[in-house]
Amino acid sequence: MNATEIKNMIQAGLPDAQVEVLGDDGQHFEARVVSASFAGKSLVQQHQMVQATLGDSFTSGVLHALALKTSAPR
Repeated sequence: MNATEIKNMIQAGLPDAQVEVLGDDGQHFEARVVSASFAGKSLVQQHQMVQATLGDSFTSGVLHALALKTSAPR
């Protein structure tokens, strides 16, 4: 899996999101996600929403590590 694939999956699941995914080693990535859908949600809930867009990528071992920075627009 690469950064573009991760970005596309997040944007498909959170269409209103602004998404930036960094990482070029094929295993460790960092995603910054800004979405109006996060308004009023805790960081844990925001991260769960992003993780849900990635399906079974973590449990299947396709995606090894993803650091998340999430927020609602200001």
